[in-house]
Amino acid sequence: MAIFGSNKKVEKKAGVNARARSARAAKLPEGKAHDILLAPWFSEKALIGTDKGVYAFAIPRSANKAEVAGAIKEVYKVTPRKIRIVNLPRKKVSTRTGRGHALRAARRKAYVYLKAGESIQFA
Repeated sequence: MAIFGSNKKVEKKAGVNARARSARAAKLPEGKAHDILLAPWFSEKALIGTDKGVYAFAIPRSANKAEVAGAIKEVYKVTPRKIRIVNLPRKKVSTRTGRGHALRAARRKAYVYLKAGESIQFA
């Protein structure tokens, strides 16, 4: 029995990833979708990404990818292709008076990738 050099064959089941993706979007209780998508994230980088079908949203610290996908489906009626979540740490910023420092709160945002041809209208 070899520890490092065994020729184990791993069988991959066809269609497992497709089923996992379709089950990723969680069914949310009524009215919970608006609690998960706090606001669209309007920054220069986020607005450049909208041309490529990538949209950014502010989300609460407790939200996960499945809940974000379900909220996008419910609110905007589009199916996300992929979701990335980014945790932004708190930052020390100087005050305008110059007499010290303040802390900007930690935030969390989700990048939502849509299929080609689909878009989200904010206004």
